[in-house]
Amino acid sequence: NPDRQLVSNTAVAARIVMPHLQDLNHEVFYVLYLNHANKLLKEERISSGGYTQTTVDVRMILKSCLLHNASRMIIAHNHPSGNKRPSDSDKRITAQIKEAAQLMEIKLIDHIIVAGSEYLSMADEGMI
Repeated sequence: NPDRQLVSNTAVAARIVMPHLQDLNHEVFYVLYLNHANKLLKEERISSGGYTQTTVDVRMILKSCLLHNASRMIIAHNHPSGNKRPSDSDKRITAQIKEAAQLMEIKLIDHIIVAGSEYLSMADEGMI
């Protein structure tokens, strides 16, 4: 579909997810499903939780990847505290999703953490 949005870099991905994640007082986990050419197939809120964490089901994310024929994905969540640095649990879930996705030949491109009007890209920081 030629109308699909090209997610060519972190700034484009951040522009897509920020309206869904900024200015919330609870954590929300969001996924962008992409094809091999980085065109957006679907965006989905996976979970929403408490003030400091939300539950992320890796199987649910991979199921959605398969249902939408995604070969790449970008995950994102917010930090209501305003601190955009990834926590240890953020690093852990990123590694789990990346490893599980690799088994199915799906590439985790980035994990974006939104904190108010700012964001951090774990890929840009060399953490993926």
